Amino acid sequence: MSPRLVPPLEAGEQIAARLARRWAEAVCAETEQEEAGGSVTAGGAAADRETDAAVEGGAAQRGAAPVFQASLRLRPGVSSGAAVARLGFGAWHDWRTAWDEAAAELGPPAGPEASVVSARVSVEGVTEDAPVELRVAGVDAALALIRYLGATGPEVDVERARRIARALCRARANLTPANLRAVMRLPDAEIEVLLAVAGWLAEHQDLSAWTLRQLPIPRAHSKWVETHGGLLRDVVGRDVGREVRPRLAVVHLTYVDPGYLRGRGRRHDAWTTGDVHDLAYVPQRVLVVENRDCRLWFPEAEGTVVVEGGGKAAASLLAGIPWIRSAGDVVYWGDIDADGFAILDRFRGAMAGPDADGVPGPPVRSILMDGVALGRYEQLGVDRDASGRPIKPSSARLTHLTEGETVAYHAVATAGEAPVRRIEQERIPEQDALAALMAADHH
Repeated sequence: MSPRLVPPLEAGEQIAARLARRWAEAVCAETEQEEAGGSVTAGGAAADRETDAAVEGGAAQRGAAPVFQASLRLRPGVSSGAAVARLGFGAWHDWRTAWDEAAAELGPPAGPEASVVSARVSVEGVTEDAPVELRVAGVDAALALIRYLGATGPEVDVERARRIARALCRARANLTPANLRAVMRLPDAEIEVLLAVAGWLAEHQDLSAWTLRQLPIPRAHSKWVETHGGLLRDVVGRDVGREVRPRLAVVHLTYVDPGYLRGRGRRHDAWTTGDVHDLAYVPQRVLVVENRDCRLWFPEAEGTVVVEGGGKAAASLLAGIPWIRSAGDVVYWGDIDADGFAILDRFRGAMAGPDADGVPGPPVRSILMDGVALGRYEQLGVDRDASGRPIKPSSARLTHLTEGETVAYHAVATAGEAPVRRIEQERIPEQDALAALMAADHH
C-alpha cells in the first residue's frame, strides 16, 4: 500500500460510501432489536466494538444484531518519520492541522460515537501523537459526521426507512435489507397499499375461491397484486399467483378455410382454457395476429385459423393451447415496433418449451416483420403513439429473433435516430399478408 494522508473531506466521503452500502442492514438490525424489546445503542463500548470488516460482512457480535460501525485509516503506510519525509513535511503539517481542528470539534456534532484515534509517531526526532484512525458507530452519528466533514451523505431518508421498517415488522412481513430497499423505492401511497395487502393476506390463508384480480383486498385495485407479485413474494413470503384459482385464457379466433366457409358455418369463434368443444376444423396452420381488424377480415387461407393475440402477457397462454401446439405451421404477425418484436420473442420462446409430456412445440415463423418489410412499408410508419408522445427506444435483448427480424428490431428500437418507430400491422394490405403467409409454406 502506498503511503498517503487522508484529509477530512475524503474521510467523510468514504464513510458516506460505506453508509450508502449498509444503511438498510443497520436500519433492519435496529428495528428488529426494538421489536424484540432490546435497546439499540449507537455503537457500543470500545471493548465490545466490531471491526469494520466484520460489520461489512454482516457478522453478529455475541449474538447481538449488528448496527452500522465503521473505521477508516487516516494515514495508511505512514508510521515513521521516514514515511513522513517522503510525503513532505509541509503536507504533513497541513494534514495534522486539518485533523487537529476536526478532532477538537468532533464531539458536539457527531456525539461520543465518533472519534479520532491517535498513535505515536516520531517526526524529525520528535515523538508526537498523530491521528491514525477515524471511528464512528451508529447511523445517526455517521450522518452527522459526514455533514461535519463537509461531505455529502447518501441519498436516503433514514427516518423514513425506520418508519417503513417498523411498519413492515408490525405487518409481520419479511424485514430484510433487500426488501427494505425495494419498499423504499415505492411512493408512500403505494407502501400503504402494500401494508394493507400484507395484513389482509395474513388473515386469509386460503385464496382458492378467487382469481388474482378478484381478491377483495381493501385499498388495492384489481391489478395491484398481479403487478407487484414479485415484491409480495419477497415481503410476505407467499407466491399469491400460485394460490389463487387460474384466470382462464379466452382466445378469439376466425375461421378462414375456404372449404369450411362454403358450408356457411360460423366464421368467428372463441375458445376458453378447459373447453370441451372442438373447433370447427383442426387447423393445419395457426396465424397469430395482435390487431382485431386483422383477425376479423383476414382473407381466406386453406386450413388456417387466425387467432387474436393478447400482447406479451398472453404469449405463454397461447403456447399452452393444445390445438395451437399441434398445428403443423404456427405463424406470428405483429407490429413492426419494439413491442411487436418483444411479443414475437416471448411467444417463440414459450412455444419452444416442453408441454406436460415433455414435448416441445413447433417453431414459430413470422411474416412481414423483417428488414425487407420495414423498407417496403416505411412510408406507413410513425414515431409517435396515439397520445402524440414520442415512441421510446428499447434496449431489451431479444434472443429468439431471426437475423432478419433482429435487423428490423434494431432499426426501430435503436437509441439513435430511427427512420420510423412503429409500423402498425393493420396499415399493411391484407392481400400482402396473405401472400406472405402462403410464401411461408415454401421456406
